[in-house]
Amino acid sequence: MSHFLRRQRYLIDFTLASLGRRKGKNLGLLGVYTLIVFLLASVMLFSQALRQEAGLLLQEAPEVVVQRMVAGRHDLIPAAYLERIGTLRGVAAKYGRLWGYFYDPAVQANYTLMVPRTREIAGGEMIVGAGIARTRGLGPGDFLSFRSGGGSTFSFRVAAVLAADAELVSADLLLVNEADFRAFFGIETGMYTDIALEVRNPREVRKVAEKLSVLLPDTRPILREEILRTYDALFQWRQGIVFVLLTGSLLAFVIFAWDKASGLSAEEKREIGILKAIGWETADVIRMKFWEGALVSLGAFLLGYLAAYVHVFFADAALFAPVLKGWAVLYPQFRPQPFVDGLQVATLFFFTVFPYTVATVVPIWRAATTDPDAVMR
Repeated sequence: MSHFLRRQRYLIDFTLASLGRRKGKNLGLLGVYTLIVFLLASVMLFSQALRQEAGLLLQEAPEVVVQRMVAGRHDLIPAAYLERIGTLRGVAAKYGRLWGYFYDPAVQANYTLMVPRTREIAGGEMIVGAGIARTRGLGPGDFLSFRSGGGSTFSFRVAAVLAADAELVSADLLLVNEADFRAFFGIETGMYTDIALEVRNPREVRKVAEKLSVLLPDTRPILREEILRTYDALFQWRQGIVFVLLTGSLLAFVIFAWDKASGLSAEEKREIGILKAIGWETADVIRMKFWEGALVSLGAFLLGYLAAYVHVFFADAALFAPVLKGWAVLYPQFRPQPFVDGLQVATLFFFTVFPYTVATVVPIWRAATTDPDAVMR
């Protein structure tokens, strides 16, 4: 074993010296290779970070949301539905929720107004999301005025600004008390936007949803796991769009790398002929060139992935954030938590390192099995 390791070390030393003799060509290849890995890894890391962040934030969401449907559209649901649900087996808690959208022509953006369940807010006050506070230049003590759909003007005092660490879901959020919400939207007492249910056993969530469909045929139960799948599909779709946009660059790199790997220069052929003439075996020449391809591709992978990690988690993924986060007037500003998916790393490694390394072996095998005198001529 020690003899084998020493032999590989000597081959790597010789390979590094050989790469150094063609410094310009190899540095150019390494730079292009690194750029491609950087682009692919950035998209994969940022998409996975967004999915991870959405999953963490939705952990506190109710297991089941019940919406009333009228003519195929979401409508207000009466409080009497809470009584009709009654003591449905498996349901630990049920409560009505009040939330709605308001378009602010001043910034041409939609706000989400919501009545919090566990937070008391005084009348005439509101708590604003960090995105709204940043866009409108608001702080605690400032006033914000809106004109409702009924033509009345409502003025609210900003009591607080929501924490920035939850800005992914609260950038456009406004929290008000129930009385102000009902007065602003003209919703009478006893009506809610939807009903939220908490289920004791996570394995019974689908069974509870099935029972609700029978008990309340004019409603639509929405499961938390369905919301998570929707977010996952959305981020995968946006990730696919970026990959499609990068297809041209990828194809150009594949052609460039294949041409470099499959076509030996006269200098390289002469070098192989000399090595064969001084006693190198065919297997040694193939190993040496294999290490050359492996070192270039592995170095590009490590440099590109490290640069992508810094770009995503320390530079806010400036190149791809607008595409992957989606279009919005109130962009959430947040720094995703560093997260690396081992399967994604393995997939990226396989499709970027393995093909180039293998592509270097075939032309080398042909040259190494040729007579040294013919190769040098």
